[in-house]
Amino acid sequence: MNRIFHKVMLAPEVAWLEVEAPRIARRWKPGQFVIIRPTDDSERIPLTIVDGDAARGTILLVVQGVGRTSRLTISREPGEAFTDLVGPLGEPATIGVFGRVVCVGGGVGVAELLPVAAALRRVGNHVTAVCGARSRSQIILDAELHAAADEVCWSTDDGSAGFHGTVVDLLRSREAEFRRAGMIHVIGPIPMMRAAAELTRAWGVRTFASLNPIMVDGTGMCGGCRVTVGGKVRFACVEGPEFDAHQVDFEELARRNSAYREQERLAMQNHECRIGLVLTRQG
Repeated sequence: MNRIFHKVMLAPEVAWLEVEAPRIARRWKPGQFVIIRPTDDSERIPLTIVDGDAARGTILLVVQGVGRTSRLTISREPGEAFTDLVGPLGEPATIGVFGRVVCVGGGVGVAELLPVAAALRRVGNHVTAVCGARSRSQIILDAELHAAADEVCWSTDDGSAGFHGTVVDLLRSREAEFRRAGMIHVIGPIPMMRAAAELTRAWGVRTFASLNPIMVDGTGMCGGCRVTVGGKVRFACVEGPEFDAHQVDFEELARRNSAYREQERLAMQNHECRIGLVLTRQG
């Protein structure tokens, strides 16, 4: 039984969930994830583990409602349970002593930065979190990031908070500092990770990307999460999700992630029609 203990809406369509999962809470490492199935008739989706409390037996997840299953997930209330929850899955993020580290996150990807930045700082690195959001209302976990990193700077697409521009624009604006970093970690939308990797390749800075391919079973058996890294096929659910960003074929990753776009659109359309029917009956 994986009950939801607490739920907080961090931004429109973005929920913070504390979920009962004692075994995972004891074993997880920064960069790992779980796969959940919120209801009996929903698909399985991967979610990064943001934090864990072994004493309470709970883990923290941050979920953005984009498609049918993620919206079902954030609609669950405290006391309700997920049908399935498995983890911790994947390999932990690369944590070592690099000196100056820059953690770059876009959108809800900044949730993954939180445990990674905290772990990198604990081993003695100076950590700067460079985070991007569409607007001020989409900024999440700012206080938590300030507690985890030495410095936090935000960019917003509309200029409503922080630097006006994309997170890669912000990264580029501080080239003189950041090109001296010992390591850069990126997580977020595929176009952002690709652009960041191209920039840091030019700088000659070692960069890791936490990838977000389609996943089904999470054990490497289905092959849905396969990515090409350095010309070789790798399985993100068991060998990743973190890889050398300069070796990732981001074009292939983007193409594979859009393979089921029409099915996702139809599933979301059906979900919205069902909600509308329920509301009509209730009214």
